[in-house]
Amino acid sequence: MNICNNLKAIRNRLGMSQQELANITGVTRQTIGAVETGQCAPSVTISLRLAKALGCQVEDLFWLGEEDLPKIEAILADSTPDNQQSQVILARIRDRWIAYPLLARDAFRIEMIPSDGEVVAVSHPIVGSGDSASGSNIGASPLRVDGFPSITRNELYPEGEAQSQTGTNQVQVRLLDDMDKLHNTVVIAGCTPVLSLLARATERWHPQLRVHYRFAHSKAALRSLCRGEVHIAGMHLYDPQTGEHNIPFVQEALIDKSAVLITLGVWEEGLLVPSGNPMKIKTVSDLVEFGATVVTHEVGSGNRMLLERKLQEERVPLEVVKSLNRIVHNHQEVALSIVSGVADAGISTASIAATFGLGFIPLHSARYDLVILKEYLEEAPVQQFINM
Repeated sequence: MNICNNLKAIRNRLGMSQQELANITGVTRQTIGAVETGQCAPSVTISLRLAKALGCQVEDLFWLGEEDLPKIEAILADSTPDNQQSQVILARIRDRWIAYPLLARDAFRIEMIPSDGEVVAVSHPIVGSGDSASGSNIGASPLRVDGFPSITRNELYPEGEAQSQTGTNQVQVRLLDDMDKLHNTVVIAGCTPVLSLLARATERWHPQLRVHYRFAHSKAALRSLCRGEVHIAGMHLYDPQTGEHNIPFVQEALIDKSAVLITLGVWEEGLLVPSGNPMKIKTVSDLVEFGATVVTHEVGSGNRMLLERKLQEERVPLEVVKSLNRIVHNHQEVALSIVSGVADAGISTASIAATFGLGFIPLHSARYDLVILKEYLEEAPVQQFINM
């Protein structure tokens, strides 16, 4: 095997000679030189002694050369520009590996996300990332959600919203992490910042579990669940026809599958405005009357649907709202747009308003549910997550 090492660099950084390191670890100076130049591979015992002497982990000193790293076949959850080589996060969904490219904002939480591997080869597209992938046919047939009647709707994709995405590719991924760690990964898509807190708390409770949280608005998260790209989808969609949260959309989205909905909580949704509400906004119709600049989420998000519904209730045409094409992608961006003066108002939650010291005008109490396919409930990572 081609074993690479960082022994000389770490030794020099500590100002230690080969002889001094040899004395501490109980080997000859020639052995240290041979290891540093790659002429010999140290035993497990010597590797542990070297790591202890240098105050680091064995993995900091030695690693396998790229040609010796194992490779697996995986399905790309998102397209990459011109099929470029990219770092990815890996998780096992059903009987296949899903690779999540760490590109642009998906590569960051607050810190940069460490990758599990890197794409080294891309083959032909094998799974459409649209509606019919993974046995799902969004909008074609009702889903049985235990305890609730089945209904059929055709509004998961409002007019003007794309119903398919770029085709998903099969790729070969060179592994950079331990396979056991990858198997013990649960993947969640959703938009509430609470999910990141829940993920970290679960990992502390179950040290061997890894939670990969992908930001996505409610309909995008549900589509990822349909395509078999995530274990759990978080959503907060309200259906004015039935007065129900989430269930009608879940029943529409999946075909011949049972799902479980776990309520994470109820939050207050409304208009965020600058502290003190200087424009004296009280309703969404005031946004037009006072010429307020509004930021909004993507089409298909729960917050965008709330704004559109309230405008319709007050008979305000959507197109007359100022700067409604100014799109942001999460709750923090809504708040920051208002704090910075880029916008006068935007839809978010009471907790976000309190966090950023902004004014808040309540419009709706929304229920946030986690949607899990029943077939996933027996998987160990999912069980650990929901039983935290």
